[in-house]
Formats: sequence, C-alpha cells, structure tokens
Amino acid sequence: MGHCISSLFSSSPSKTGLHHSHASTNNHSNGTEFSSSTTTTAATSNSSAGRRSQFSEAISESSGGIITDSGQLLESPNLKVYTFLELSTATKNFRPDSMLGQGGFGKVYRGWIDAKTLLPSKAASGMIVAVKRLNSESVQGYSEWRSEINFLGTLSHPNLVKLLGYCREDKELLLVYEFMPKGSLENHLFRRGEPFPWDLRIQIVIGAARGLAFLHGLPREVIYRDFKASNILLDSNYDARLSDFGLAKLGPSQEKSHVTTRIMGTYGYAAPEYMATGHLYVKSDVYALGVVLLEIMTGLRAHNTKRPNGQESLVDWLRPDLLSKHGVKHIMDEGIKGQYSSKVAAEMARITLSCIELDPKNRPPMKEVVDVLENIQRINVVPDRSSTKPAVASSSRSSPHHYQYGYRAGAAGAERRKSPRPSPGRVGVQKEMAA
Repeated sequence: MGHCISSLFSSSPSKTGLHHSHASTNNHSNGTEFSSSTTTTAATSNSSAGRRSQFSEAISESSGGIITDSGQLLESPNLKVYTFLELSTATKNFRPDSMLGQGGFGKVYRGWIDAKTLLPSKAASGMIVAVKRLNSESVQGYSEWRSEINFLGTLSHPNLVKLLGYCREDKELLLVYEFMPKGSLENHLFRRGEPFPWDLRIQIVIGAARGLAFLHGLPREVIYRDFKASNILLDSNYDARLSDFGLAKLGPSQEKSHVTTRIMGTYGYAAPEYMATGHLYVKSDVYALGVVLLEIMTGLRAHNTKRPNGQESLVDWLRPDLLSKHGVKHIMDEGIKGQYSSKVAAEMARITLSCIELDPKNRPPMKEVVDVLENIQRINVVPDRSSTKPAVASSSRSSPHHYQYGYRAGAAGAERRKSPRPSPGRVGVQKEMAA
C-alpha cells in the first residue's frame, strides 16, 4: 500500500500539498503513487466519440487508418455507448460480490454481456467484461475517463487492453473493457507461495514492451506514463495487455524533445527527469520498463517504504549490482534459481541498466528493447531443469475470482521518503514477499 501525494505544481489551494489518505484495504497497490490535478490535451466530446475527431487526427497526423507492427490506429472509434441502467444490469446492480478491485478514482466490477450485441446478459452467460465505475467526487476522474476513451477508442494492438464501450449519464462515468482472467503481473510476481516462473516473466514483459513500442512508433508518439506491474494485465495464456490509459499523453511535436506536464504517476517507476522538472519524454516510458525488468529479476517491488532506509527505491538500491556478474547473481530472485542461464541474467542486467540510465538520451528506443528481450527469450537455455518449478499449475486452474485485484480504478499511495543508500543486499526479502 502507499500514500497519495498531490503535486505542488497545482495552483489550486484545494489541490495542493501532501495527502496521506490510504487506499482501500484490498492488496492491489503497487508502489507509491502521486498525483496532481491536470487537464488532458485532447479529448472526445459527447458528440464526437463516434466519429474521427481532432484527437484522432492529431495522433495520426495523416488521413485514414494506419496499421503498424501488428497494431492499428483506427480511423474512428468503434465503441458502444451504454446507459447506466444497462451497466447496472450487467454488474448485478454493482453488488459487492461483483467487485474486481478499487482505487482512489473508483471501483471495477465484473459484468456479463452478449458477445455479439454487447448488451447486458444474465450472469454466467455470455461474455465477462470489466466495468470501471469512476468516483463522481474524484477531481481527476473525468479527465482520465476522457483520456481512456481517446486513446483506447483510437488505438488497437494485441498488447493493449480492449475498450468496448463507455457511459456518461449525469455524474456517472463508466468504462467497459475486455476481461483479463489472469489478473495482473503484480498479482503473480509478488504473491505468497509458489514463485512465478521465469519463462512467463519474460513472456509477459516482452508483450508489454511490444505494446509500448507500438505507442512510441505511431506518427505522433504516445507516452503511456503509467507503466508498472499492476497495469500489465494478462489473458488466459498469460499474454500481456497494457491497461489504464488515464495518464497517457500525446508525445512532443517534431520540433520538441518533450512535453511539460504536471507530475503524475507512481513512485519507483517515474523517471527522474520527469520527477525533477515535469518534462515528459518518450524515453520516460523506457525508464519505467527498466524498473519492471528489475522487478522480474529480483521479485521485489519498485518502491516499498517498509524496506530499510535507503532500500525503498529498488533502482537506487540495486543499480550498482547490475554492473557486475557477481552483483547480478546476488540480486536474482532465489525462487527462480535454475530457471535461467548466467548469460541470460547478464543480458537482462545489461538491458535493464540501459533502460534506467539517468539521462533519457542514453536510454534505448523501445524497438531495440523488444529485440533484446526476444533474443533473451531465445537463448534462455536452462542449465538444470530438475531445479525448476512447475509452470503455474495452480494458477492455470484458478477461476477468474482468484485474481480479482488485477483491476485498479485509480491512484492511492504514500508520501515519499528519502534516505542514503546502504550497501547492496537483499535485506528483508522474505518479509516483503509475505506482506
């Protein structure tokens, strides 16, 4: 769990300063989140959601639909507009036992719709969907709802979660997504019990990286801005989908290197240049991917205030260990010992270190990162299969209820603490895994 910080960039007194309100008691928070009030640079209006908009034109900077790297920039959104009554019916009146997760901006519920008509159907018949109902009192709720429609209504890619429809009725703002039965990477990576297998960790992060590469490869780049383990959702085959585009922004125009925006995101994942200046680069996403790479190597969270002083930030704590073979061996997750070769570990350390470079200019482009990760997957010859763990046998048989906290509806977190970095070492690992 974390604490929420409202950035001092905000000019409104009611939206300025530090907030220490806690998130829900559900164990779905990953890292420490901070936020400030903000406005989106482009958004759908009530009358333009169903046709090609200025936002769609801005993102394509050309005419017609664009297909690139297995993804597509749609010429116009193809989203169903729901009534509040329809979504209330689909979720059994938003009953508590239908809730999949919650956060600072609302709750997410399980719903049932007809696969062909997308209209509500009886429970346990038709297609399961995830229905996000935003908190009507949330300051950022409307802008994030609008941003999700803009981006997910315009972009289509195998590694982006699919938005099916939306509802705006009085103060009610809702979004309807495809359901991801295996929850999130966060669920598996930091759960109690059986360690999550290395091959699935690699498979998932490659899929997520492909999603980022698609966003960065568009005619007008899209900066995701919220890449983290809890936003990487998984289908029944553990293939990754990037979710939650509430903080996404259009990248800089050709003559500029960055966009300037109020600081929003999650501590531990946010790039240092963004935290320091509010300057958001496409390469800021690459930094966040590097943090997730370090998480899958170590099995530790990006940011955890329960760790000893100097170890709260995983990157600051373990960056020096990525420089040596001995250091890499020292930080690798004990639970996956024997599931990877020393060469694979060294290559993972190298690409991770490149991604978390302090200067964004020195970070690799996402296409290069994807190529490196795919090569790591190819060369992953396990030296001792007898010591590997079974590939999530229990997970594959689990019902969707088992991963109910894979869906998040907004920010929640804790105030950041700073302290000097101690010498590297995996202090408190067992405690963290069981937390």
